Amino acid sequence: MAKMKALVCRECGKEYPTKAIHVCDMCFGPLEVKYNYEEIKKTISRRKIEDGPLSMWRYIDLLPVEGAATVGPHAGFTPMVRARNLAAYLGLDELYLKNDTVNHPTLSFKDRVVAVALTRARELGFETVACASTGNLANSVAAHAAAAGMQCYVFIPGDLEAAKVLGNLIYRPTVVEVEGNYDDVNRLCSEIAAEHHWAFVNINIRPYYAEGSKTLAYETVEQLGWRAPDQVVVPMASGSLLTKIWKGLNELRALGLVSEVRTRINGAQAEGCSPIAAAYMEGRDFFRPVKPKTIAKSLAIGNPADGYYALKATAESRGAMDMVSDDEVVEGIKLLAQTEGIFAETAGGVTIGVLRKLVKQGIIKKSDVTVAYITGNGLKTQEAVIDAVGRPVRIQPSLVSFERTFKMGTTGGGIT
Repeated sequence: MAKMKALVCRECGKEYPTKAIHVCDMCFGPLEVKYNYEEIKKTISRRKIEDGPLSMWRYIDLLPVEGAATVGPHAGFTPMVRARNLAAYLGLDELYLKNDTVNHPTLSFKDRVVAVALTRARELGFETVACASTGNLANSVAAHAAAAGMQCYVFIPGDLEAAKVLGNLIYRPTVVEVEGNYDDVNRLCSEIAAEHHWAFVNINIRPYYAEGSKTLAYETVEQLGWRAPDQVVVPMASGSLLTKIWKGLNELRALGLVSEVRTRINGAQAEGCSPIAAAYMEGRDFFRPVKPKTIAKSLAIGNPADGYYALKATAESRGAMDMVSDDEVVEGIKLLAQTEGIFAETAGGVTIGVLRKLVKQGIIKKSDVTVAYITGNGLKTQEAVIDAVGRPVRIQPSLVSFERTFKMGTTGGGIT
């Protein structure tokens, strides 16, 4: 029996075949994959997972593909870093960083979702893949499509960081810069997807694509010795990542792979684009779309598709949400780099900034086992911090110049 039962509407519950569709034709609600957990439970085990490949595909039994992994064989299973220095700075006993700055091949968590999306797109017979993106997704789609020999189109806002634009062009997809923000790009791509037989990973393939984020939850639990953390802090753009981490944790409990899940799911956004966090902080169960204005461009989605469901997941888990200013984003990037040697992009600065706030507010307590998700590499967003890190000390190529500059003594070898 197939492990995927159907696609099901998250609003009205109507079921659909597991094809390239993403919206309910009855109520226009979003669709997600419905699994046959009883069938999965017969074969899955900790041992089977541990004996699997050193990638996210060790969890293939819980991912929406029918056959073997054909795209992204090395994505996922990134390090879980025990952040002792940052924990001491914040006053925490046990803090971990899930470090997707080293994910394969494009240094962000998007390699997970794209590996699933393109594997499923191939199964459904697509030859051309595409996406609407704030940067990291486009990089990942372009790279995976190149490796898979698939035609590729990526659509990006016209003001994207230079490193992310280069990170598309190098793989030679067709890169389309749209004059507008991400929401303008996404609207255009929805129209194109309706007219052309292309697999848009975050539109008509979205139900499968989004499931790849669950692997962050699976890896977290396994790398913590098969235990769920007390607290997690998750950056939010569309809100999908947060909802899927919550779903993944609950799947492991339902399948008996962990005994309990008491994890509180906390969401992080930048003030310049914080529709979900603002709703939470104002006590609303709905969000109001905004026009993005923040250096955290990878999170700059003003009309988040999963905003409502992110609010719901946070409420169910008794978690919290908060936001940080652009200055606090930069400080978060610097703090992470200077305590743990990890250079994160602006989304990482958002995560660390909000983590810091939640600890200060007493929402995350000293004894809580806490995991912060660092989702992308700082080399992609150098513009955000280049003016905040100082300049090299310049000297002449002589010992005299060195000692004069650093006021070094000539006998003891130390600073005088």
